[in-house]
Amino acid sequence: MFDKHKGKKPNHNRENEPGLTSSSTAPATTTAPTMGKSAVIGAGIVITGDITGSENLLIEGKVKGKVSLTSNEVKVGQSGEVNADITARVVSVAGKVNGDINGAEKVIINSSGNVRGNIVAPRMMLEDGAIFKGSIDMDPGEPAQAKVVPTSRAAVKPTPGASPGLAKKSEEKSPDLALKSG
Repeated sequence: MFDKHKGKKPNHNRENEPGLTSSSTAPATTTAPTMGKSAVIGAGIVITGDITGSENLLIEGKVKGKVSLTSNEVKVGQSGEVNADITARVVSVAGKVNGDINGAEKVIINSSGNVRGNIVAPRMMLEDGAIFKGSIDMDPGEPAQAKVVPTSRAAVKPTPGASPGLAKKSEEKSPDLALKSG
């Protein structure tokens, strides 16, 4: 059972020996997010405080504080309960989140998900059956404010057969209207 490698020569790499290095075969260091690895907060774990890092994260337990994994993915599992703001590249919610979610790429609320908070992301998916209360901003580059819509100063021509009083009022110029934010 444990003799799987019996009879095979060990893979001996001379580059790992002290004093021997080769720049052509040295692994490149990158700052790209760790794609294959995920940290897990198990169902029996409670964390109070801020979470930062460079791995994907699966939350099955309880988190209170702030979750900031800007270049990675955060998944809140079905048993996960998060009372925190979440900032990540991709956020997927199958459990409960009370807090704002900021997804650089996208936010997904699964059918079993329950989110109470505001969402900012360029793409958003809300599955049938999901519970959501808050606002969604899918254009984070533009601040949310009222836009002024110009009005036309063209006079309205009277309709044949309309009363002369209405025709007179419709020919008068109306003042410009503008929306005010506040």
